[in-house]
Amino acid sequence: MDMNTFFNDLQSKVSQAIENSPAKDIEKNVKSMMTQGFAKLDLVTREEFEIQAQVLAKTRAKLEALEARLAELEAKAGN
Repeated sequence: MDMNTFFNDLQSKVSQAIENSPAKDIEKNVKSMMTQGFAKLDLVTREEFEIQAQVLAKTRAKLEALEARLAELEAKAGN
């Protein structure tokens, strides 16, 4: 689902909620619709994002070390 479709769907649901419900239920309905809308998106928590960023940084460091080691071995093999 692309973002434009998602927000258009969200806007129509909010409009429907306002038209079909008493004023005291609007907040409850909006929260419910927002929760459903966010559940459709592939979102991650900040904690999950930070963990993956750390894993990526460690992987990148290992890759750079391996590339340097490979260059060193290739240089020795060339001699």
